[in-house]
Amino acid sequence: MASMENSLIQTIPYILSGGLVGLLVGLTGVGGGSLMTPLLTLIFGISPSVAVGTDLAFAAITKGFGTIAHRMHGHIRWHIVKLLCIGSLTTALISLLVLKQVGNLNEHWQSFIKISIGISVILTAISIVFRKKMLVWLDRHPKCQLEGHSLTLATIILGAVIGVLVTISSIGAGAIGATGILLLYPKLKPADVAGTDIAYAVPLTALAGLGHWWLGNVNFLLLGGLLIGSIPAIWLGARLSKQLPERYTRTALAIVLTLVGFKLVS
Repeated sequence: MASMENSLIQTIPYILSGGLVGLLVGLTGVGGGSLMTPLLTLIFGISPSVAVGTDLAFAAITKGFGTIAHRMHGHIRWHIVKLLCIGSLTTALISLLVLKQVGNLNEHWQSFIKISIGISVILTAISIVFRKKMLVWLDRHPKCQLEGHSLTLATIILGAVIGVLVTISSIGAGAIGATGILLLYPKLKPADVAGTDIAYAVPLTALAGLGHWWLGNVNFLLLGGLLIGSIPAIWLGARLSKQLPERYTRTALAIVLTLVGFKLVS
């Protein structure tokens, strides 16, 4: 009984953290990895490898529900999902095998993962701030938009890059992935971009999450707390987002992510 009470007490901060991140995800639509992993690393002092592994398992579950919802509304472009998966699953598997080959992660490898998290967070902030400006530039320069085999290859390469980022840092499949899809397919509707981004992230985060579980980097007590807190908070954030100006919430989030990113890499 005492051990159960202790486990519950230990879980409360994780539930609150999951609720905070879930609220921000619901408000802004930005993936939880860019918020959750730095929070676990900086606030709770959890090792970067365990923070990454646990967040990947968390993302696979939550994005799975999101995919079901988007599929019901026809917001997923499966041919783009297929190309992204070809690139991302391949590089995710390679990255996992490299991590397995390294064995027990020493201080230098933990530092490398921490810096990777920081760089991914900064890239996420950049994608939030400059996404619309990049789309305006593309609209004014239609000749720069890729087509045919070039578009196919670029989509696979985008998936490959994100596969490495996600496996090492758990960050990249949200804002970075959505921005990449928008730049390659600027005529897609926002809902289709969101649905496609979430759909390809499910097999990617599932593979990477299983790989980190294989490496012993998933804390299930932590995972349970995060899920309990985040799921209702995401729903609440989505409701509140209709009442708050998107411009201000995304700007504030970009500032926070930038500060956090530089803190991680410094």
